[in-house]
This record gives sequence, structure tokens and C-alpha cells, in this order.
Amino acid sequence: MYITEKYWGNYIGDTDDSLTLAEYLSENQREEIPLQEIWSDFGLDKLNGNFRNPDFPLVYTNAEGWEFPIYYAIGLITDLAALLLECKVNGSICLSELLEDDSYDHSRRIRIMAEPKEQETIHKILMDFTADPLSYDLSEMDTEEHMKEMAAVCEALQNELYES
Repeated sequence: MYITEKYWGNYIGDTDDSLTLAEYLSENQREEIPLQEIWSDFGLDKLNGNFRNPDFPLVYTNAEGWEFPIYYAIGLITDLAALLLECKVNGSICLSELLEDDSYDHSRRIRIMAEPKEQETIHKILMDFTADPLSYDLSEMDTEEHMKEMAAVCEALQNELYES
């Protein structure tokens, strides 16, 4: 997979929130999943654009009623941006490769579908994060140096995802 070589596991895709997102995608039985649906299922739509320091915690509730906290909105958003890049480059995401887990169906592929307005939102969030990563709540858990490194990785991802 393209993103596992460049981004996944390099400040992106390597958190508990990333695993929750991957589980969410694997539980969804459709081949195409709208970004708007993911956004809503994780509560990102309720943040009213406040992705730096959300006013309330994000929680994903699966079909069995289990709740999984999402610790950092920006981490979830950067994961989604990487997955959108994978869809742009290869047309879809292979879940077993994403998770490097043999328990997933190796042939199952999914595609995250994003409308232009949703793409623009992701682009703006990535631009904001790369410009000022220390203003995000994630910076409370990491060093300034790591936050700046993550911002550089996100800038490269953003450039690749939104280049003409």
C-alpha cells in the first residue's frame, strides 16, 4: 500500500484512535463509505470547526454498543487524510495491509468517498495544523520537536493529496 510506505506509522496511523478507525472501517460492510458518514459517526461534525481543542470528547459507538474514545480529533483527521490519499493513488484501501493483520479478509477493499467541500475542509485543517501544530491539544502529550516533525509529515501528505 502506498501510504504504509510513506505515512502510515510515521506520526499517522499509529495510535489507539487509528485502530478504532480501522476497526470501524472493517465493521462497515460496504465497499464505498462516504467521508461525511465517518465524520458523523465519530462526532467530528459536532465540533463546529474546533479541531484544535474540542469542547467535548469524541466517542465512537460500535454496533454492539461498545464505546471507544477518540483522544485527538487532529489524529483522526490526519488518518483520514492518509486514507483519502491511498484511495486517490490506488483507488481503494486493503484493510489487511493497513492493519498488517492476517485475521482480516485479504481481498476486502474499501473506498472512502469525499465530496469537494469535504476535501476542502480536510485541506484547511491540515494547513492549519501544519502552520501551528502547538495550538492543538495533541501537543500536550508530545514534545515540541515531535509536533513539528508531525506537522512536516502532514504538510507532505497535504501537498500530495491536494496537488493538481
